[in-house]
Amino acid sequence: MNNYVHTLISFAFLGCAASAAFSQGSSQPTQRKSFEEIVAMPVVYRVPGMDEVHVRSNLKYTNVNDPNLLMDVYTPPGLARDDKRPAVLLIHGGAGSESKPKDWGVYRSWGRLIAASGMVGVTFTHRLGFPNPFLAQSASDVTAAIDYVRTNADSLNIDKDRICLASYSAGGPMLSMAMRDKPPYIRCLVAFYSFLDIQQSESHRKYETPEMVKAFSPIGYLAKDATKIAPMFIARAGLDEIPTMDDSIDRFVREAISKNAPITFANHPQGVHGFDNQNDDERSREIIQSAIAFMKFHLGVR
Repeated sequence: MNNYVHTLISFAFLGCAASAAFSQGSSQPTQRKSFEEIVAMPVVYRVPGMDEVHVRSNLKYTNVNDPNLLMDVYTPPGLARDDKRPAVLLIHGGAGSESKPKDWGVYRSWGRLIAASGMVGVTFTHRLGFPNPFLAQSASDVTAAIDYVRTNADSLNIDKDRICLASYSAGGPMLSMAMRDKPPYIRCLVAFYSFLDIQQSESHRKYETPEMVKAFSPIGYLAKDATKIAPMFIARAGLDEIPTMDDSIDRFVREAISKNAPITFANHPQGVHGFDNQNDDERSREIIQSAIAFMKFHLGVR
């Protein structure tokens, strides 16, 4: 495996854009960006009010002894003290907590976009890693983040019974918990260029037991009561460079349709991994806008 491909795979687990910028209509990179440049870039879609959003920064959401496991909460401007809004928790990919993904430009802009759209955006750093994914540790952190948001909902202007989980890249397996347990307060799920079946992922199979790989493959939870899974929006990058990424999405979508699961699917034919901040084109903006509309509909934001 050459160094560039290895870097692409690494960025996939980092949960952000994996590639260089691509010219529209071409699968050939026009330039190769550094990691710092990639994660600093905001999403390519904006709405009014993003700059006026209120941000509560660096909240300690877990008792785990890791100073990087912190949370930021983005709320719409001008909320009354007792005004409660549904929350969208953004689940990054496998960066390792030392990379502080919640501070990346892409997630900061997503937080502002969600808040300016009338919801509460929640970004948090967790322990999903690369090449060892540390699935159990990350799942514990994601659970702690959900519990923190629900326990402190009143002070955070959050309606604890209206929550959406949104995954990116290698964060997809974290959606398994909501698909398995089907808690009523999880009203919808969103997956942007996310692993939805890791049973064919070399890194996951190398570092995790077969039982863990199966347990954290969302596709497995379509086998029983698929119609009761929270409605799900799936965004696919047609030019995703990450081995088995699109394959995992394609297999999940086929299985979901066969089980009559409530999914909404959007494909970006020219999209690279991380198209939401890498492909500055109308299709990216259309998909992001559609995802926001999906969240608002299922979270009851009018």
